[in-house]
Amino acid sequence: TLSTDLGVLEKCQLLEAVQEKKQGLDSLVAEDGSNWSMGQRQLFCLGRTLLKRCRILVLDEATASIDNTTDAVLQKTIRTEFKHCTVITVAHRIPTVMDCDMVLAMSDGKVAEYDKPSKLMETEGSLFRELVNEYWSYTSNGNI
Repeated sequence: TLSTDLGVLEKCQLLEAVQEKKQGLDSLVAEDGSNWSMGQRQLFCLGRTLLKRCRILVLDEATASIDNTTDAVLQKTIRTEFKHCTVITVAHRIPTVMDCDMVLAMSDGKVAEYDKPSKLMETEGSLFRELVNEYWSYTSNGNI
């Protein structure tokens, strides 16, 4: 229904962008979605999964090509709207996985460790801990 569509657009913070289009929900989408930003395309994908009420959500580098602000919107929507679902996230951005229930860290295509992020952070010599420390060291030096 229209109210469901609008509610999903609002949850994905796309309602205003769609309303700005001349034909609203009936607006054409160019090939490859080129008339929308990369972040908006990702948010539309998330909206489709909300409409389908998926119980399992797999995100493969969903935030790799978007800015940090859109990443935050995406993560917030996932955490609230999919809290009763299984969410599998493949990511390289550390903030994307910090509040996950479990983290599987891989090295050279093999499982290096699998545990709660907090436990991995407490473990001396943990690959995940090293990655987190490296990430925060890199960002605190103004590199991102």
